[in-house]
Amino acid sequence: MPPRRSKSLRAVAVEADRITGPIRKKRGLAEAALISDWPDIIGAALAAECLPLRIARGPDGTGGTLHIRVSGALALELQHMQPQVIERINGYFGYQAIARIALQQGPISARKPASRPATPPSVEDAAALAVQLDGIVDDDLRRALEALGRGVLGRKQRQG
Repeated sequence: MPPRRSKSLRAVAVEADRITGPIRKKRGLAEAALISDWPDIIGAALAAECLPLRIARGPDGTGGTLHIRVSGALALELQHMQPQVIERINGYFGYQAIARIALQQGPISARKPASRPATPPSVEDAAALAVQLDGIVDDDLRRALEALGRGVLGRKQRQG
């Protein structure tokens, strides 16, 4: 008899965890929540400058090494804060999951804020822009100036 299917909705995170679990375990970071809750665990200011990469477990599953990529400017400070960071991570897990931290200096890619869609300029502003650009013979220059003008006029319209 086939397994019963639930007709209720399930959280995407639950299904994603089930699907990606084997991959994360293979890479050494089984606790995906560590990544998703990283800013809550160590604080937003530190989380913006460092990123957990993987956990190398000890033989009994405890006392592992957390590998963290950190921007060069924060590496020394994070090195001095290791005992506090380890304490916060272990408090999050509820057991002695991490015994030491290995820092790897490197760039941290910042998440870009979602850009707002461009606001088109008003009909009057667009007509005035077209009049100003009529005398420009070079097509590439005219297109570039038109794009610039639309951006400036759209921003001006958004700001009121």
